[in-house]
Amino acid sequence: MKGNGMKIAWFSLRLLITAGAAALAVVLLWRYEYFSQIAAIDNFVGVLPILLAILFVGGLSGALWMKHTRQFAPLTIFLAVLVILSAALYPTALTGRWRKVEYSRDGSDPPLTDYDPYTGTKTARLDAPASLLFEGDLPVLDGALALYPVYAAIAEAVYPEEICEEEGAVQFTNTVEAFKHLIAGERDVFFSSYPAESQLRLAKEAGVALEITPIGREAFVFLVGDENPIDGLSLQQIYNIYSGKTALWGTLGWKEGREIVAFQRPEGSGSQSGMQSIMKKAGLPLAAPRPFDKSLVGTNSLMDQISAKRNGVMPVLGYSYRFFATTMRPNPHAKMLKIDGVAPTVGTIGSGEYPFTVNFYAVTRKDRTENTARLLDWILSAEGQLLIERAGYVPINEG
Repeated sequence: MKGNGMKIAWFSLRLLITAGAAALAVVLLWRYEYFSQIAAIDNFVGVLPILLAILFVGGLSGALWMKHTRQFAPLTIFLAVLVILSAALYPTALTGRWRKVEYSRDGSDPPLTDYDPYTGTKTARLDAPASLLFEGDLPVLDGALALYPVYAAIAEAVYPEEICEEEGAVQFTNTVEAFKHLIAGERDVFFSSYPAESQLRLAKEAGVALEITPIGREAFVFLVGDENPIDGLSLQQIYNIYSGKTALWGTLGWKEGREIVAFQRPEGSGSQSGMQSIMKKAGLPLAAPRPFDKSLVGTNSLMDQISAKRNGVMPVLGYSYRFFATTMRPNPHAKMLKIDGVAPTVGTIGSGEYPFTVNFYAVTRKDRTENTARLLDWILSAEGQLLIERAGYVPINEG
């Protein structure tokens, strides 16, 4: 009787473990959309999480239900190793980051002198003097390349020309370095998209509390070469490409396009932070860029590389911000894609109809100076918002 009870208990335990493992695999595959998007998976990287989930459940079930005798000991050990490896490799399989991705930074930046305060020929300006004019203790501004036209115009509007030049109140050291300067207390306002998680961790580790204030709107856009016949993608197709499920243009309707060159930017850059935010909101991992082709992505200059040819076609898909892509660093052989049938225009950004409408921010330390607080208040005023509009962006209170 006691022996039968032990057998029933052991049987029940094995059944419970097997069911639990199967349920875990199903939940994970459902969570990361492998069931709903099975028809969009067209590559081994995309199917690997499914295979690992099957191996995990199959290996665990085999190890539990087979006879545990000396004769089957090698097979039991093999299955146990298979289960451990499947579980250990699953997180990496979700992102496809089997090796570190190195980006070079030898792509040239567009000239910024056209947007410089007071001397720039493209600098946005108000029709009358601003209601705020600083006389000293100027907040030092820095930020993302794409937002230099915004904060340079702000500086011209409210900073005296002589003091602005003497104190070096307007800087551009790119997104990554500018944020580090803010943390170190060497900058007062950092203009960018929402900071990346790695940047927020950096601030937390330094014991610096931040104030992140939305000041305007932009469109996060996806671009392809002008010879690419595809004019738009759906939200789901974007998610499938950048989560690693879809790797071929043929899956999207362009068989001649072959493999999608899914371009990405370096960690901490403004556009990469934007892409990470999009995937995070979708609850999906951002897979490693594909393919690892130095001839296409090595220079890391997206607006140059978007129209690059490979095997006679333009297979690159990339992303940027609308103003940067159309005005600051345009490529005449690139085109912006519609998303769910909506083009990124000032109107669709203001209304929020364009799916990837994003805010951009003025980031300060919480222990900011009084003049920094005054500057932020002015940026959010009618004058400041008008200047943001004239700079080519969309006011935060539009629509």
